[in-house]
Amino acid sequence: MLPFEMDSWWVLLSLSLLLRTSGFQAANASKPNILLIMADDLGIGDLGCYGNNTLRTPNIDRLAEEGMRLTQHLAAAPLCTPSRSSFLTGRHSFRSGMEAHDGYRALQWNGGSGGLPENETTFARILQQQGYATGLIGKWHQGVNCESRNDHCHHPLNHGFDYFYGMPFTLVNDCDPGRPPEVDASTRARLWFYTQVAALGVLTVALGKIWGLISVPWKAVLGAASLVFLFFVSWYASFGFVRRWNCILMRNHDVTEQPMVLERTARLMLQEAVSYIERNKHRPFLLFVSLLHVHIPLVTTKQFLGKSQHGLYGDNVEEMDWLVGEILQAIEENGLKNTTFTYFTSDHGGHLEARDERGQLGGWNGIFRGGKGMGGWEGGIRVPGIFRWPGVLPAGRVIHEPTSLMDVFPTVVELGGGHVPQDRVIDGRSLVPLLQGTAEHSAHEFLFHYCGKYLHAARWHDKDSGRLWKVHYMTPRFHPKGAGACHGQGVCPCSGVGVTQHSPPLLFDLSRDPSETRPLSPGLEPRYHAVLARVHEALEQHRRTLSPVPPQFSVGNIVWKPWLQPCCGTFPLCACTQDGDPSEA
Repeated sequence: MLPFEMDSWWVLLSLSLLLRTSGFQAANASKPNILLIMADDLGIGDLGCYGNNTLRTPNIDRLAEEGMRLTQHLAAAPLCTPSRSSFLTGRHSFRSGMEAHDGYRALQWNGGSGGLPENETTFARILQQQGYATGLIGKWHQGVNCESRNDHCHHPLNHGFDYFYGMPFTLVNDCDPGRPPEVDASTRARLWFYTQVAALGVLTVALGKIWGLISVPWKAVLGAASLVFLFFVSWYASFGFVRRWNCILMRNHDVTEQPMVLERTARLMLQEAVSYIERNKHRPFLLFVSLLHVHIPLVTTKQFLGKSQHGLYGDNVEEMDWLVGEILQAIEENGLKNTTFTYFTSDHGGHLEARDERGQLGGWNGIFRGGKGMGGWEGGIRVPGIFRWPGVLPAGRVIHEPTSLMDVFPTVVELGGGHVPQDRVIDGRSLVPLLQGTAEHSAHEFLFHYCGKYLHAARWHDKDSGRLWKVHYMTPRFHPKGAGACHGQGVCPCSGVGVTQHSPPLLFDLSRDPSETRPLSPGLEPRYHAVLARVHEALEQHRRTLSPVPPQFSVGNIVWKPWLQPCCGTFPLCACTQDGDPSEA
């Protein structure tokens, strides 16, 4: 190449990069609309764009074709409540107290006092301060009240959203009268057993008194019977009415449906999302659509029932894709496609233990081992990550760098013109350089994977060699052995007899073994000891950033409190149909 040709080539290259960067900055300066869509319990292997050829997901696949797809996008926790806490704040959930301490791993009641603390800062709060309209449609699962029924200290409107419509809790089997109980089912069974034993004992004493076999004052018999009755009433007041207490819909601070009618919920959520887009199309908006799909009990409309190759779960996935398509169509019909930064993901991996007599009710995690509830194995934390911004982000690009749901916080804040808080540890890193192509690698060299408060695994992206190392300190014990899941339990445990602690830790090279099937040893990997030492060093640095905070999942915060229960009408006669009309049911 001649010298003047070389100079021309460099000028053209520099001009191209300048135009590309300035175009991104110009679009950024105009404050794009931000649409975030999160599925619930969706497996990464359930989507066509991630390799599934038996489920129909054309709308999400088109989103990936028109945008960018991340292949190593990772949840910060393998369960709903902590994962969403991390997503909203850009911080590991244990920094907010939103993680288990040898007990409950997610919020259990609308009437509990635990939830996302008021001093946490969400991306919605920062964008609200930047002049954005901020809306949340769908699932919240970050708590409602602290001390009274109407203080709404954990409510979305107290965390930066100026509009909320949806479930303050989450879908559970109890929402469907035809399904077996799910919320604290084992505790409920034990309490019922104790009640029956106590009642049988009182009845035996009473019969003995009648037949003259024992000499006990009737006052003592009646007193014992009263205690048994009070014991029954005390726990049945919550567990006997799970559907009425937890399965409700709210609009802003008001309960609009109690209990909710599952068959029409998808339509209502779609109407609300489309209406929100239309109402705010002339100003910058942030809309977080937190889908109820594809969490059990997999409520699916007749239009999609029996239409997939994978039973009820497949039907629900295809209905979810249709919902996403309708929302994207509303963006296009309102002329917002090129000014909207759109993102699609799931809160964690598919639920392998979810099944009934008809078969599997949970998702497929592709080639990845493990699933929901497992903080270390890839199947529990690897999720879809799709971004689209026509004219700004290149279409059809695939990024193989390790990224996190926590990265959405600083990314959205940057796009909205805000600033990440400097008074706390932020674990997420902005994806803007990676998405626009000005950075070759993710900002994460190390990522740490927790199950509850326990560190189960850590990964090191060695950018010099390109290799991706994964170290497992604990792994769940599958049941039955070799099953790949903890069948007979809701999800695998994080600690105790249900896990195996590895000393030395298990080491995998994800760049060559993404399914984590071949643990390395010093004889197989020359860098074995060096890798473990480097990860251990990073782990020690990470641990120095930890500090104790009040636990939000303590028994005192988790237990149902009648004075905190959201209610339309007069407690305990809580009942209303859509938009607060008195219920005839």
